[in-house]
Amino acid sequence: MTPSEFCVIENTNQMSATNQKQKLGGHTQLFGEQLVTLKDLHEFKNELLLEVKKSLKENTGQPTKKWLKTNEVCKILGVSITTLLTLRINGILPYSKIGGCLYFDYEDILKVMNENKQLHGTTG
Repeated sequence: MTPSEFCVIENTNQMSATNQKQKLGGHTQLFGEQLVTLKDLHEFKNELLLEVKKSLKENTGQPTKKWLKTNEVCKILGVSITTLLTLRINGILPYSKIGGCLYFDYEDILKVMNENKQLHGTTG
């Protein structure tokens, strides 16, 4: 939104911008002759915070897809392809093979990591 598209005024009894909004392509646009009230600013702040929180939840470093290829798993675990091969051959990390491609379920990776979690000072 550019500065020319809105103006902030002191608290008046005029009709608020909330009542004068026009929806354009899913976005609300305010025109120069419209007023933005404190209530409008609070609503905007709350909507913006919800969008930011939603975006943060969606992008917490977790992959957005269920099935990952070998190179993606190596990056997530921070291991070499040889180490991943060893985990696969020893039956530690389950996989599916379609054609020549190996796929690993993200949930299986999390499960294996949790099952092998060790507390400080313990051996497993």
